Amino acid sequence: MVFWIANLAGLAVAYLLGSIPTAYLTGKLLHGLDIRELGSKSVGATNALRVLGKWPALAVLLIDILKGVAAIVLARWICSRFFTLDQQSWAAWAISLAGLAALLGHSRSIWLRFSGGKSVATGLGVVLALSWPIALGALAVFAVAVAVFRIVSLGSVLAALTAIILISVLSEPTPYRLLVIAGGLYIVGRHRANIMRLLAGTEPRIGQSLSR
Repeated sequence: MVFWIANLAGLAVAYLLGSIPTAYLTGKLLHGLDIRELGSKSVGATNALRVLGKWPALAVLLIDILKGVAAIVLARWICSRFFTLDQQSWAAWAISLAGLAALLGHSRSIWLRFSGGKSVATGLGVVLALSWPIALGALAVFAVAVAVFRIVSLGSVLAALTAIILISVLSEPTPYRLLVIAGGLYIVGRHRANIMRLLAGTEPRIGQSLSR
């Protein structure tokens, strides 16, 4: 019974951590703005940069990353505290499910009527806590893509695909592999509209307005 209660509690808290609408709260607190009505209408660091400016966007980015890290750290603590030795083989699965819950929380926040951002920063935090070499590899690809093309969505999609490739070739537990693959594909899917604009050549670069 304790095993199942601990699992459910961990998933619930991971989801609630992910669901904290950082960009929305920042817009409201700083300027009384609803970021969902401005720019791309997304609740993430990229739209915060577009609507609120550099420093608020940086704060949103860091907090969203920390949400993912915190979800994994919490899940690991629950596993070490409440799982018996016989149940430790399930720990990697429980941790992976917590990571997925955090991703879903960010993109389907209970506080925003189950809407939200694209889960890129929170996903980075999850991967950073699971396997920092994979996170750094994905972050490096993101940084290069954004520096060269100045398109955040392109960097985000390429970073997600890089994480999928790295987790597939490196030695990581199967649950972690499944989480990163599923999470990466989910993030790519959340960028459907961006991908269509990239293919059409209308996706805005940093500093440009979103095409209507």
